[in-house]
Amino acid sequence: MIKSRLIQLIAERNPHLYQRDVERIVNTILDEIVRALANGDRVELRGFGAFSVKYRKARTARNPRTGEPVKVDDKKAPFFKTGKELRERLNADA
Repeated sequence: MIKSRLIQLIAERNPHLYQRDVERIVNTILDEIVRALANGDRVELRGFGAFSVKYRKARTARNPRTGEPVKVDDKKAPFFKTGKELRERLNADA
């Protein structure tokens, strides 16, 4: 699902809200998650999951085409761990 579809679904299910207000709400939530992660914080949405930042050390990798060594700098990467309720709902039909 893309963000515009999410906004559209929320607006349809909440006819008392204007679509522009729903869009502002969704953007604010996503911006706050990004801001928290940029500050090194963890964001937990109960029942859904937790967003955090993992630190990846510098390393030497290989170019798959040529096999030559390539230096990869250290970096921070976003990480998402699903919550128990989300995992259970995903696996309920399995």
